[in-house]
Order: sequence, then structure tokens, then C-alpha cells
Amino acid sequence: MHGSGKFGAAAWPVQHRLAGRYDCLFVKRHGFDAAAAPEPTDFDADTRIVLQNLNGRPGHVVAASQGAISAMMAAVARPDLVKSLSLFEPACLSLTADLPATMQHRALVGPLFERRQSMSDTEFLHEFVRLVFSAEAQAPQTEDAQRSAARLRMQRPPWEAPLDIVPGVPTLVVTGAWEPLYEEVAGYLEGTGARHLHAGGDHRPQDTGTGHQALEEFLAGHN
Repeated sequence: MHGSGKFGAAAWPVQHRLAGRYDCLFVKRHGFDAAAAPEPTDFDADTRIVLQNLNGRPGHVVAASQGAISAMMAAVARPDLVKSLSLFEPACLSLTADLPATMQHRALVGPLFERRQSMSDTEFLHEFVRLVFSAEAQAPQTEDAQRSAARLRMQRPPWEAPLDIVPGVPTLVVTGAWEPLYEEVAGYLEGTGARHLHAGGDHRPQDTGTGHQALEEFLAGHN
């Protein structure tokens, strides 16, 4: 399950190699489509997508960023179907809502979400990238880029997700060790029994050799 940028198989270029040993499904979150108009975040719909793709058979769920929200929600709803969780830079901010880095992030980005209805997609994109990544975003030139900008503005803040602790499901958390926000979430999950690993790669540690190797070893150990 992908985050808020690339989706489907495009979000997991390194993990394609797992298809030789696993029945890999690179699923798309609600509202993410190459042609259809973007739709607002629906945490419950995303959770149903995870469970529907498990198709009644226990399996491993791998997720990144905001995709980790629905992965965890699926494990809470049906722990009998989720054999393990592998979460890369999980944006599970409702779990850490009262912790310092998350509170600071909400104070910084929350006002942007509150006024997004009065902003254009491009305006929101530029301000979001400036606040979160301290960088300048390029204006979307292609239809795909315009659709991506529209989708970003429609995303619900991750701290609004109805998350609970996942009981008894083996969990791997991999972070890039670049941003205190994600380290805070990882530390929280580690405190509930998850294994936490630093793999570099900023917000995409799944693209690093260390991150992918950790995933392979974790999956093999929980078959």
C-alpha cells in the first residue's frame, strides 16, 4: 500500500523482485487512478481495499507513509488475515498526537489544511512542499502532475485517522533517519513491540538496499 505520491507498482520499484517468491499485489488507495478524477482520502475505503486484496487468506501487508494507516487499520479489524506488517516511514500521526514532533508538525501544517478549500491545487502544492520539505515545488505541467497536485490537496491530515494499537501482529518499521516526525512514530510503535530499523533513503527507505533486505528477511522470518 503506497503513500500520497506514486501509487500501484510504480511506488515500489525495488520490491518488484519479491514477485519471484511471493504473490505480490501492488494495490492502489481510494482515489488514486491514472485516469479517473482524484477523490478525497477515505481511511475506511483504503482499509477495505487492503482486506479485499487479501481475499480471505492470511498475508503480509507492506505499506509506506500514509498507506501505513490503512495497513494498521486492516490489522486491527482482521488480525487473523494480517500475518505481518512492514511499515516504511509510517505517517500514523494519530498515535503520536500528544508527542512533541507531531504537535510541532500539526502546528506548522494544520493551518494549511484548514484553508486548502480556498487555495488552488498548485498553491497548496507549493506551500505544502515549502513547509514539509523546505523546498520549492515545480508547477505541474502534465496532466498526471496536475492530477497529483489535486490529489495532494484532497488528502486528509493523517492525524485524523482512527488508529489503534495492533495487538499481536509482528511489525517491522523502517525509517530514513532524516525527520524527527517519523522517528517519533517509529519509537512509539517500537514501544508497543515493533522492530525498528534505520535504512537511509529519506522518506523512501524502501528504495535502499538496507531497507529492502530488512523487508526480505522479515517476511522470510514470518512465513
